[in-house]
Amino acid sequence: MSADSPARELRIGTRTSPMALAQTDHVTRLLHRLDPQLRTVTVPVQTEADLWHGDLSGTGGKGLFVKAIDAQLQSGDIDLALHCLKDVPGDVPLRAGLVVAAHLERADVRDVLVVPAHSAARHLDDLPPGARIGTASVRRRAQLLRIRPDLRIVPVRGAVGTRLDLLDGKRDAHVELDAMVLASAGLARLGLTHRVRQVFEVEELLPAVGAGVLSLECRRADGDVAALLERLNHEPTLTEATAERVMLQGLRGHCNSPIAGYCVTGSDGRLSLRGLVFSPDGTAFAQVHLSSDAPHDPAALGAHAATELLSQGARSLIDTGTPL
Repeated sequence: MSADSPARELRIGTRTSPMALAQTDHVTRLLHRLDPQLRTVTVPVQTEADLWHGDLSGTGGKGLFVKAIDAQLQSGDIDLALHCLKDVPGDVPLRAGLVVAAHLERADVRDVLVVPAHSAARHLDDLPPGARIGTASVRRRAQLLRIRPDLRIVPVRGAVGTRLDLLDGKRDAHVELDAMVLASAGLARLGLTHRVRQVFEVEELLPAVGAGVLSLECRRADGDVAALLERLNHEPTLTEATAERVMLQGLRGHCNSPIAGYCVTGSDGRLSLRGLVFSPDGTAFAQVHLSSDAPHDPAALGAHAATELLSQGARSLIDTGTPL
């Protein structure tokens, strides 16, 4: 796909949700800036996770978000797969012949509090005792209960718009929620930041491993596509995500494990990695905060963090944790 090659069509596989399609539009704009002659076609793929409305841990986990798309990429039905890195399993290797060619620059990793449209609450502290908070995330559940053990966590899944309708009482009159916790980046992508009441800093709710990162996969043998995508790679994001993912892999964790992790690059170029593993109610946890003496070796930092967490009993917390 060089400047002197004939224009070709690039088929981009993505989930069918409004969020996924908005992310695909973002990637498409980036690609067209690199190659204005490039023709792109969005190929929506309905995944098993999109069809399943229950607890994902009971049907293969969040990895189901990527399984069907990767199968189409491997078979040649699409040329590029777009994934949220936090949904990509850390305990399952890529399908044969596929490669992650780029990680886009990371978006806001923070979680936010959203309340019903009629509510005057502006902060978690404003919610009444025993307030019902909607989230299907084990990570969010545990950390919210560490802050306020009185909260009642209600498992809620689905597209962001569907969840907001449920919060506002437009979907199910039998489900009453006082608030919901969502990703800041997702609301921004959908133009819904006006719904945000409180932004949780990472010291309050540590993000999921890979939060805010979009990853682009292609076939290893498709050198032109790989070369084009590599031009979109954001090296600091790749470095930080590598540390987080190696930590996740060292813990033998997956997308539904009670694990949080976040790596940042300091002004001095050093990497700083936080890791948390916790029980579902947040009462027991292992935590680590490490800086790298070798900032160009994020894998070593991630491996060190995993070792430290395991020494604090992280394996028991992961194995005994019960899903929502």
